[in-house]
Amino acid sequence: MSSNEEHSYVVNIAWKKGRIGTMDSPAINDKLDVATPPEFPGGVEGVWSPEHLFTASVSSCFLTSFTAVAEYSKFEFEDLNISSSGKMSRDENGKFVMSEITIIATLIISDEAKEKKAYRLLEKAEQICLITRSIKAEVKLEPSVKIEVPA
Repeated sequence: MSSNEEHSYVVNIAWKKGRIGTMDSPAINDKLDVATPPEFPGGVEGVWSPEHLFTASVSSCFLTSFTAVAEYSKFEFEDLNISSSGKMSRDENGKFVMSEITIIATLIISDEAKEKKAYRLLEKAEQICLITRSIKAEVKLEPSVKIEVPA
């Protein structure tokens, strides 16, 4: 990718009711409701919040970064499961910020001899994630590799 290259991602949100909106994009078939999280006044339970989407953007970027690194390295794996959590806390000015994202990544491989490489690739994926490099929140990776021979 050249340094002059730019990409744009269009997102539209239309107010639905109360604290809920519907998000869509001309590039995506699905729509998604978004709302204030229930931890805040007027928040809505059971609807994606900006805080969930922020956390999801980091973990989905990790997923796509890992699959790209694995493909480039010709590294075969059986499965990858990611659980992530975002922590919101007050900064030094007393304002809420997304301060930390923890990514728990469990990679399943079938060849025990490739375990060290698996950990290196998981760490590389976290390092090259474009979203992680674009945010202030600390991103913590908790990788694990499991060896399972397919039946």
